[in-house]
Amino acid sequence: MNAPVVDFNGLLQANLKRVFGERDAAKRHAAIRELYAPDAVLYEPEDIARGHDAIAHAVDALLTSLPPAFVFTAIGPAVGHHGLAHLRWSAGPPQGPVAVTGMDVVHIEGGLIHSLHVFIDPPGA
Repeated sequence: MNAPVVDFNGLLQANLKRVFGERDAAKRHAAIRELYAPDAVLYEPEDIARGHDAIAHAVDALLTSLPPAFVFTAIGPAVGHHGLAHLRWSAGPPQGPVAVTGMDVVHIEGGLIHSLHVFIDPPGA
């Protein structure tokens, strides 16, 4: 039986750019409604957010805590199969040194993100 075709890279790149890279709250919330299932869960190392509004609030809190020029950049394409995918990323000033790296791991059903686990690499990794 063949698994449904999912554009894992397109979905995860859109999430990185349109959700975690979008400083406009209204645009970010619209992207969350488009990319995430209504009951999606965001698992961060120290918190859990369930549903569109809670995910929007969690991302807003993250972006508010970062310098305005801080950007997230994909490290290569997302890779996935059978509803699971991951995307490695780095973050920091656009022309500056990388401040942090990590990986997003998602569970996808029906072309939507149902869960996103954010992994932050330890310093120097």
